[in-house]
Amino acid sequence: MTEILRPISAVALGFLEIIRFIGDLCYLLLDAVVGIPRSLFSKQGRRLGWESLWEQMDRVGVRSIRIVCLVLFCIGITLALKMAPTLKEYGAVERVPDIISIAIAPELGPLVSAIVLTGFAGASIAAELGAMVVSEEIEALEAHAINPIRFLVVPRVIATTVMMVCIAVIGDIAGFFGGYTMGMLGLGISSHMYIQHSFDVLHKPEFTTGIAVAGVFRDFLTGLVKAGIFGMLISGIACRLGLSVTGGATGVGIATTKTVVYTIVSLIIVDLICNFIIFKIGW
Repeated sequence: MTEILRPISAVALGFLEIIRFIGDLCYLLLDAVVGIPRSLFSKQGRRLGWESLWEQMDRVGVRSIRIVCLVLFCIGITLALKMAPTLKEYGAVERVPDIISIAIAPELGPLVSAIVLTGFAGASIAAELGAMVVSEEIEALEAHAINPIRFLVVPRVIATTVMMVCIAVIGDIAGFFGGYTMGMLGLGISSHMYIQHSFDVLHKPEFTTGIAVAGVFRDFLTGLVKAGIFGMLISGIACRLGLSVTGGATGVGIATTKTVVYTIVSLIIVDLICNFIIFKIGW
């Protein structure tokens, strides 16, 4: 009987651990969001927050632009190469830009950018905060009546969220340019035709669920909303795991590894949920 209950107990404990982690993450993000006004606009918040914010935006955003552009440029080329043979059979090779635009703007652009940013931002944030916990710097901040959430978490959440949106835009452009390059050089699609098809498929003047979206790049804006959610998720998980480090240097390494794994899995699940909601509301 014990042998039968042991795996069931392990599954139940794992499920409870997931629920507890989600609860802690939501509480941390809520605490960070509530602390944003005081952290950035009060006298003490301006002294503690703005310089750290610019530093974090440079570290997690600017330094990751090149690798994001390279990855999405290659993805744009790959999509064009994979779609062209099938479309040629139906005499519709000029529809390659349509597929690339639909695939990159609302989906691959923000998701791939978020996965790349996980390595730049998530892992480094978790390692940095974990090292501060091990060296008792967090306790020193609390001893000086400085809130670690406001001083450490808020700048990282804001920087990662804002830069994630910016990087998603840059990644979209890189993906489009990759497909554009292959379309012109390898598939014989004219520049005017490629650009026209790309804009036509994204520019959908219609009414959905009573909301006018005429003249708005609906899929592009959907991708930006996802990017903001992904950025908050990356920073939240990294801060949560970094601040909960135990066991010295070994614990820092474990937290960093967990951050990358947990974040990538969470990004895919959240992306699925977002797509399901978008599909249900017909957006």
